[in-house]
Amino acid sequence: MLYTIGDLHLSLGCDKPMDIFSGWTNYLERLQKNWNSKITDDDTVVLLGDHSWALKLEDSRNDLEFIDNKLNGKKILIKGNHDLWWSTTKKITDFVSDNGFSTISFLFNNAYLTEGISICGTRGWIRENGEPADKKVLNREAGRLEASLQAGVKLGGELVAFIHYPPIYGTEENAQIIELLHKYNVKRCYYAHLHGNSVKGALNGERMGVYYKLVSADGVGFDPVKIN
Repeated sequence: MLYTIGDLHLSLGCDKPMDIFSGWTNYLERLQKNWNSKITDDDTVVLLGDHSWALKLEDSRNDLEFIDNKLNGKKILIKGNHDLWWSTTKKITDFVSDNGFSTISFLFNNAYLTEGISICGTRGWIRENGEPADKKVLNREAGRLEASLQAGVKLGGELVAFIHYPPIYGTEENAQIIELLHKYNVKRCYYAHLHGNSVKGALNGERMGVYYKLVSADGVGFDPVKIN
């Protein structure tokens, strides 16, 4: 089976507790219980960014160890806006290998085929708080998504997009990302990033032939969402 969830915001290697926020009390215990009650080591979970509050790669060890050792299944990670520990693909891949983390891989300009689905994605970007559009970031993220989708086409299977930022939120739309979803006939897009009151404004449903679903941890009750 294939599942997804985002924004675990782990802080096992630094002092950044999440349970100070409403709804996050005992979230690690809730997450682990929900996760392991239905996900087996034969399943795959796509994690949609903001995995760890660590600022440096070496400081993410405890958080990645929790993901690898305490949660069942294979995990595919994409980058979130708070993943400041995320380095080059070689460095993060070597890091998990050197630490014996055997269930973690990374989605970055590539794709994975499982359960008849080509897992594609990127961090994405959307304007927040009235900030101006950053064309450089938009073009970079669109390029990464297209590279991932092209890799997915070669693998075969249904192309499904996994993006940290919401492509659509309120009146804001990331046109370049949306255009790529339509260009490659993507019918399902899962995203994260939104928390608290912002969850109420999330798009959960179909828009112009694409089904969008918010899967941030607190938005789904710390319970991974089944894809297939």
